[in-house]
Amino acid sequence: MEAWYMDESCEDQRLPHQKVPNQPVSLDKLADIGVLYWHLNPKDYENDKELQNIRETRGYNYMDLLDLCPEKVENYEEKLKNFFTEHIHADEEIRYCLEGSGYFDVRDNDDRWIRIWIKEGDMIVLPAGIYHRFTLDKGNYVKLMRLFIGEPVWTCYNRPQEDHPARAGYVKNFVDGNKQQGVALQAH
Repeated sequence: MEAWYMDESCEDQRLPHQKVPNQPVSLDKLADIGVLYWHLNPKDYENDKELQNIRETRGYNYMDLLDLCPEKVENYEEKLKNFFTEHIHADEEIRYCLEGSGYFDVRDNDDRWIRIWIKEGDMIVLPAGIYHRFTLDKGNYVKLMRLFIGEPVWTCYNRPQEDHPARAGYVKNFVDGNKQQGVALQAH
């Protein structure tokens, strides 16, 4: 997995948008803003003991698969635009990339965009309340496993959402310096 601070260009959202020179972002920096990461074996996800352990420990009892590409998604360009609108969720967003690749953009504590390039085998958890967005890269294909605690709820709340309880919780736990304890489960 690679991550970097984004440039300010308004060009195609599927381009890398790296600053010149590139300003990489470490896994530790991502963890500081609540983003967790694992690299798993996507070829055997049904039998992967590490994935099973993560799911059990974190309570992810619901799973589905999502193929995103022009051939499989009706109104593809419109949906991609919707995913790329800055928003939060009331719950964690858990995504495991089984094939292809795409970008999750998240805001750091100074409101700067960090682009996270997920590829096959990358699993990330975005905390509830973090401002983020998603887009595919130039490959225009990704197959994602979506994990949820309980029944899936995928309601997005477009920015601004400073008064939303999930956003207030995020700010308290990650922006104001009161980092949550015991969240990471051997994330790396």
